[in-house]
Amino acid sequence: MTPHASSDQIRWDVVGLGANSVDFVYRLPAPPQAQGACAKMRIAQRTVSCGGQMTTALVACARFGLRVKYLGATGTDENGRQIRQELARHKIDTSDAVIHDAPNQYAIILVDERSGERIVLWDRDESLHLRPREIRKSAITSARLLHVDDVDQEAAIRAASLAREAGHPVTTDIDRLTDRTLDLVDAVTIPIFAEHVPLGLTGARDTETALKQLRARHPGLLCVTLGVEGALALDGDRLIHSPAYQVDAVDTTGAGDVFRAGFIYAWLQGWATDHILRFANAAAGLSCTRSGAIASVPSRDEVLRLLQTRETRAGKAGWSRVTG
Repeated sequence: MTPHASSDQIRWDVVGLGANSVDFVYRLPAPPQAQGACAKMRIAQRTVSCGGQMTTALVACARFGLRVKYLGATGTDENGRQIRQELARHKIDTSDAVIHDAPNQYAIILVDERSGERIVLWDRDESLHLRPREIRKSAITSARLLHVDDVDQEAAIRAASLAREAGHPVTTDIDRLTDRTLDLVDAVTIPIFAEHVPLGLTGARDTETALKQLRARHPGLLCVTLGVEGALALDGDRLIHSPAYQVDAVDTTGAGDVFRAGFIYAWLQGWATDHILRFANAAAGLSCTRSGAIASVPSRDEVLRLLQTRETRAGKAGWSRVTG
């Protein structure tokens, strides 16, 4: 609880503002190529499921036992109805979300059956953009923490400003570079970047140097997801690398979103940064062992069991390296 928020004002643990999607997932025997044997392939399996970077993260937060509210725009088509039903099924409040007269965002996801790696092709109608004036201040300040992505950046920056004015922490999902990315970084408390973003923002050749350069403009905890290499955080002047958990990957779709949910859950528990990263990595790793985005989200107990199993074995799996 922040010193600015009274207990009667707090109804949610997490409010999330950002994108949702319905995913059409095609499992393929190999990565598609323009020439050669993989230029034509039979689809091994086709599924339709709900995803989207924000809604996947929020469902994971709910699965971890947090009280969750969603702010965002859904469409008026069947895909929009499907997303709203999925959020309701996970008891995520959508009373302050909006419905725009447009088709909902969707994605076509091509998954390599051998490695679980995927390619995401997506489309989003311009009418789905969430406008800053559609954000109710009371919805932002009714939660212990605000989580935003970088899809509707103006709305995200506005929401982050409202949350921080009220003394609430703000986490992010930043995975693209635009002319407003640094403004979003400045607006939030804990930026969580995709691997390529700090390098693009600073021009540095490696992630550690990039985080140290970003420290000059941001005093808070900085975190980068590194895929199969785990995650790296700069906590004060300490660099903490937490390796990924080795799993048999089926589908990596949504792993970064689940990582952020694990981070949020662990941060709200008041855990140390190395413990936060281990929990988030374990959650992301488990999600890779299942197909889909929202469909792959593990429970809190499953994550805790993986942590207990791996960290009681001999060796270094799951442990963090701290320098600085």
